[in-house]
Amino acid sequence: MSLAEAAKRVAAEFEYPAVEVNRGVKEFLKEMEEGLEKDGTSLSQIPTYVTAVPDGTEKGLYMAVDLGGTNFRVCSIRLHGNSTFSLTQSKIPIPQSLMTAPAAHDLFAFLAQQIGLFLEEHHGEHYEGVRSCKSASGAPGYKNEEIFNLGFTFSFPVQQSGINRGTLIRWTKGFDIPDAIGKDVCKLLQDEIDALHLPVRVAALVNDTVGTLMARSYTAPGKTTTLLGSIFGTGTNGAYVERLDAVKKLVAKKDTSGYDPSTGLMIVNTEWGSFDNALTVLPDTPYDRALDAGSVNPGIQMFEKRVSGMFLGEILRRALVAMIADPEVALFASAHSGTNELSSTTSIYKGSKLLETWGVGSDFLSVCQTDDSAGHGSIRQTLVNQYGLHAPSAGDAAAVKTVAAAVGRRAARLAAVAIAGVVLKSGRLEGTDEIDVGVDGSLVEFYPGFVEEIRAALDEVEGVGEEGERRIRIGIAKDGSGVGAALIALVAGRLGES
Repeated sequence: MSLAEAAKRVAAEFEYPAVEVNRGVKEFLKEMEEGLEKDGTSLSQIPTYVTAVPDGTEKGLYMAVDLGGTNFRVCSIRLHGNSTFSLTQSKIPIPQSLMTAPAAHDLFAFLAQQIGLFLEEHHGEHYEGVRSCKSASGAPGYKNEEIFNLGFTFSFPVQQSGINRGTLIRWTKGFDIPDAIGKDVCKLLQDEIDALHLPVRVAALVNDTVGTLMARSYTAPGKTTTLLGSIFGTGTNGAYVERLDAVKKLVAKKDTSGYDPSTGLMIVNTEWGSFDNALTVLPDTPYDRALDAGSVNPGIQMFEKRVSGMFLGEILRRALVAMIADPEVALFASAHSGTNELSSTTSIYKGSKLLETWGVGSDFLSVCQTDDSAGHGSIRQTLVNQYGLHAPSAGDAAAVKTVAAAVGRRAARLAAVAIAGVVLKSGRLEGTDEIDVGVDGSLVEFYPGFVEEIRAALDEVEGVGEEGERRIRIGIAKDGSGVGAALIALVAGRLGES
């Protein structure tokens, strides 16, 4: 078997034809409904307590903070009311000692101090003018017009019970402060803000995907509000606008204290990374199974493990390693593979990242996708410089490109399943307006052709088709944790006033 034929055979394992796309959409719709009815389902369908999306006319000055890793970001966002905004921000590294502090107070006091320093530096006049008052949440406090409503993007698992209420379930990403578990993270931050007498109200607890939806809806051209905000980057998730009466598990509680029911809408965080954990319809190759078995959470986030940037490089790596191990496939085994195709023998250096679990990044798929040159020089150079190969041949590079393209194409077609499911669930295809979808993340930004492959798959979905696909407008939504969080703070501020 020739190397090119072997590569095509492996690539065929990643084919995801129209019939499978449609099976996936039907299952996605089923799991959406289940998640709206009860907790503990594959698609969590979490009510966010945000009940309105912006239309670009909103104005005002708001704050946003983002705690999701080793940096803490503080922003102020001025909304100009014409779908544009101005953003001022600071990023502060979080000391390692505070990531594992003995008490929640230590971390949250540090965060509040950074908010105070930001206000002094960027909003000094406003800050000093009201500094003598006690707090934003206490009485006597500030007048409403003196307070910054703040959106708090907190990228850790929380149980949300209101637009600005959520208890921490567990820490991830290197944080470990047991004292904070089970406590309301908005209150923890507000208490420390109040201790410093800052004119700031923690108005909203923000999921970054919901922020993506809000940011896109504010900045999108035209009069149509955005239906879906989605992320296709290191991870993947989507949040969409649902009818409030369809969120049966929330309506059944008959408690509207945490949200405004008058709009008749509820933004729902799907947590679609866990779609079809049972593998009822998702494709499942030997490389997917090996990746899952070696992951930190086997059996969980099965959709994400086939779609998101964190995993695509590892899927490709495992497929290439299987080809290397196959004695019938001469991948990286050419005796004449130098630049002049005469002088070198291909070999893999000891310690090559190609042979290490998680050694190949998903950015390599982008390199493969863009290199259409004769001989695929960029792919070969990357194999040498980053992945410890000596003198890979043009045939090697072509084989790698073939397999990489198949992995990326499958991911995009799976992404289309989720988008199509939300679009069909919304019923908006029954109208005539454009359906706006906001996307963010490294795959949609930097992987060439990813959105085009999504569109090709949408065209094949029953109930969408060519006409429906043309009405779906997919646009980049930037900075969900900044401007998106500010917009959620705006919505929350109105709820507080009412």
